[in-house]
Amino acid sequence: MATTNDLKNGMTLEIENKLWTVVEFQHVKPGKGPAFVRTKLKLVPGGKVVERTFNAGVKVEIAQVEKRDMQYLYRDGDGFIFMDTQNYDQISISPEVVGDAADYMLENVEALVAVHDGNPLYIDLPASVELTVTYTEPGLQGDRSSGGTKPATVETGIQIQVPLFIKQDEKVLVDTRTGAYLGRANS
Repeated sequence: MATTNDLKNGMTLEIENKLWTVVEFQHVKPGKGPAFVRTKLKLVPGGKVVERTFNAGVKVEIAQVEKRDMQYLYRDGDGFIFMDTQNYDQISISPEVVGDAADYMLENVEALVAVHDGNPLYIDLPASVELTVTYTEPGLQGDRSSGGTKPATVETGIQIQVPLFIKQDEKVLVDTRTGAYLGRANS
C-alpha cells in the first residue's frame, strides 16, 4: 500500500480490481483548497488511457508486477512462445497481450515480459530493432537529396517509410514504439 504522493511513471496500480500503469502524473497545489494528483493511467492489458485525479495522500494499492527477461522462440497457432532466460521455462502468450510488439519480433529476440499472479500482462521490446527490407521500389536518380520517403516492407511483414536511398535486402533500425525508420544498421 502506498499513497498518491509515491506515484512514479511506469508503476502499476490495482484500482477496482483492474490493473493500471501510470503513464504520467502531476502533483498540483492550488492556491486555495487541498493538493491533488492528476494522473494518466493505462489499462493493462487493453491499452485504454484515462485521466484520473486523486486527493494528495490517498492510499492506492500497488500491484506486484514482475518483469522477466524472456526470449521469443516462435509463433504457435494460438499464441507466441517465449522462454524464460533464467530457468528455461516456456510459456505461451496470447496475441492480445503481445499486441503491436508482434510487428517487430523476430525469432530469438530478447524482451521483458511483465507478469502479475502468473499471467503475462504486456511485452516490452528494446527501443529499436534491426530488420531487413524485403521489398521496396528503387529510388529515382534525381531524388536522393530531396529528403523524400517511400514505403518499404520489412521481414516481419509490416510496412514502414524509409528514405529513397534504401535498397531491398538492406538492414535498417526501426523504432518499436512508433514504427519509424531510425537509420541503417551497422553490421
